[in-house]
Amino acid sequence: MNSRKKIRVAVIGVGYLGRLHALKYPMIEEATLVGVTDTDFKRAEEIAKETGTKAWSDYREFFGRVDAVSIVTPTESHCRIGLDFLRRGVDVMMEKPMAVTSAEALELIKAAEESKAVLQVGHLERFNAALVEANSGRIKDPVYLEAQRLSPFPNRGTDVDVILDLMIHDIDIALDIAKSDVLSVDASGMPVISGRLDFANARIRFKNGCTANLTASRVSKDRVRRLNIFQPGSLMTVDYATQQLSVSNVVLDAAGGFSTLVDEDIRLEKKDAILEELKAFVSSCLQRSTPVVSGYDGMRALEVAEMIQAKAAESLKGFIR
Repeated sequence: MNSRKKIRVAVIGVGYLGRLHALKYPMIEEATLVGVTDTDFKRAEEIAKETGTKAWSDYREFFGRVDAVSIVTPTESHCRIGLDFLRRGVDVMMEKPMAVTSAEALELIKAAEESKAVLQVGHLERFNAALVEANSGRIKDPVYLEAQRLSPFPNRGTDVDVILDLMIHDIDIALDIAKSDVLSVDASGMPVISGRLDFANARIRFKNGCTANLTASRVSKDRVRRLNIFQPGSLMTVDYATQQLSVSNVVLDAAGGFSTLVDEDIRLEKKDAILEELKAFVSSCLQRSTPVVSGYDGMRALEVAEMIQAKAAESLKGFIR
């Protein structure tokens, strides 16, 4: 049991998302931000000044100085950096996807288990207020899930395809909601700008009969983050962007002898999903408890992502570079 009242934490990689991690940790009473680092040291200095902490030139300088780290670096470096900390018993908050492959993910999980370190994966949507409300007992027997995650092209380096960049969120959520093993996967996709898949659609059938249809694009004119959940007696729509949940319930009109959909009025307070995610991580570090999104959750999402990538590649017949 960790007897410290405060967790000493560092942020590895302070690009757009890493900067947000560095900004949020000082808001958590049980955490102390020891410092930040980045391959661009000037960037690290800027973020350190902004967050009132110290910039370090190399992540290895944190060995022996921290209890936990957020790793928010390019995906290809996740496994290498993660293993360096996990093997030393340092708890890790790993940005999604947790690794390039499920084999790397398994390496990280084994290292965490051997050192008894906490390994949480950054599937941020799990902490979205709308999904949290949907998961509060409203989802009972999901039959069909329909997710859309569309964005304009980011005009930055894309180290992974759209499946690992965007769709991975909805794969994780579909697995969490369906709570069943995958029976089959069908998928298609296309590179448009980056040379990697920039658009993809996947149909996942689960052994319990649930089906998920997922669409992800980073070449869309509009930004859409939406999930429809169909189950007997109700339809739920999660809008991740606005953090709103709409529910339509089937009501039998006794007089007319037919059913209608009646909307339920739900009012939710928007939450800072990154802050909630990091609070949950710090809590797991203190309590030595299984995190909300475990390493196994992250690996399962990667396994399905790999199935989708394989099917999409088949559909393109070698077009992918």
